[in-house]
Amino acid sequence: MQLLILTVVLLALTGIGFSTGRRRALAVVEGNPRLLHSLPNHHGYLVALWCGIPALLVVVGWLAFEPSLLHALVISALPPELAEMSDERLSLVYNEVRNVALNGQTAGSDAVAEAARHYLSLRQTLFGATAVVALVLAVAGLAWARGHIHRDLRARNRVERVVTVFLVMASTVAIFTTIGIVLSLLFESLRFFHFVPVSEFLFGTAWSPQMAIRSDQVGSSGAFGAVPLFAGTMLIAGIALVVAVPLGLLSAIYMSEYALPRFRSVVKPMLEILAGIPTVVYGFFAALTVAPFIRDLGTSLGLTVASESALAAGLVMGIMIIPFVSSLSDDVISAVPQSLREGAYGLGATKSETIKQVVIPAALPGIVGGVLLAASRAIGETMIVVMAAGLAANLTANPLEAVTTVTTQIVTLLVGDQEFDSPKTLAAFALGLALFTITLALNAVALHIVNKYREKYD
Repeated sequence: MQLLILTVVLLALTGIGFSTGRRRALAVVEGNPRLLHSLPNHHGYLVALWCGIPALLVVVGWLAFEPSLLHALVISALPPELAEMSDERLSLVYNEVRNVALNGQTAGSDAVAEAARHYLSLRQTLFGATAVVALVLAVAGLAWARGHIHRDLRARNRVERVVTVFLVMASTVAIFTTIGIVLSLLFESLRFFHFVPVSEFLFGTAWSPQMAIRSDQVGSSGAFGAVPLFAGTMLIAGIALVVAVPLGLLSAIYMSEYALPRFRSVVKPMLEILAGIPTVVYGFFAALTVAPFIRDLGTSLGLTVASESALAAGLVMGIMIIPFVSSLSDDVISAVPQSLREGAYGLGATKSETIKQVVIPAALPGIVGGVLLAASRAIGETMIVVMAAGLAANLTANPLEAVTTVTTQIVTLLVGDQEFDSPKTLAAFALGLALFTITLALNAVALHIVNKYREKYD
């Protein structure tokens, strides 16, 4: 609550700074903004930035360093009988102190209760000092920036420079986040490959990651052949694409080329609602409705259908990714220049011939992009396959049997009581790296196709 109040006060000061800077700029030129180098709003933005940024940096620094600083100060103030414990015991004691101070938990000893009071006192003191420094900097920045406003001040250039810095920082955060994800997958996968050979993981046909937790315990030695997982993933994703691509592409062609504007304005938003339904809802639909229907239908036809079949999961996943294909395809088909259509009509082509021989080839790069997005969505889907496809690592191409996927096994491997550095849990990172590599390869192939056809129709 205190941090919220401080944030609101700083935002209010920033707003006051904008208003003050704008009024000051107009006052300097006696109300004639044409005499200013920059617009009055730019002067207001400059004052607001000088008011808000230093205070924001102080608050962010407090949030970043407060936990470690409090930890060091509280530990240094503990009585000797507690301070001489091992690091593990000290960590437990500090957690107890925090729970007593923040959550009202009953203290196990008088020393812990005193440390909790000391913790709260230090926390209040540090926050108070931070609030004072932030407010002083905000007021000082406001006053300084307002006092330096004059008619030749290049306020717009300075504001745009600050905005550029923020944009570069945001891009850098995104880049480093991606690099961090890739490196974390890579390092943990290398640890896994110290236990399991790469050839066994990539080409093995048996997947049974159960292992004994302790050396004196009877258990499986584990089998980490991931081929059944890759096959199950591709089988379900293939079924989904077989459902989504024709339906999505045909609906996009109808809405962009045949449908009346009023019909299109109603149907397209309704179709895109499918993309907003939570995947767990699709999972329930697949497990409770589609899978029993397919099983009963197969039984009536004399077929053996698993209660958790790849067909059920693939059909529901295909319904889920229809908007990814239809919406993007509709947009790119609508973006094809009307002159291409009129030229085809002028040569005597019918509407269907124009669509097949002119519009679709011209829009093919965008259509390929939509199909790629749908394929990536299908390969990375988790909830539907967890609830509808099962956990059986079967190497089969029969859609009526139960299979499992890479994402399902990642979820399964990271739930349980195994040590985090065991091959069982490290296998999840190897599977994640393989999934990342497959998606990257799909992107490269799609980019090649897009560039090939774009050269013809640009």
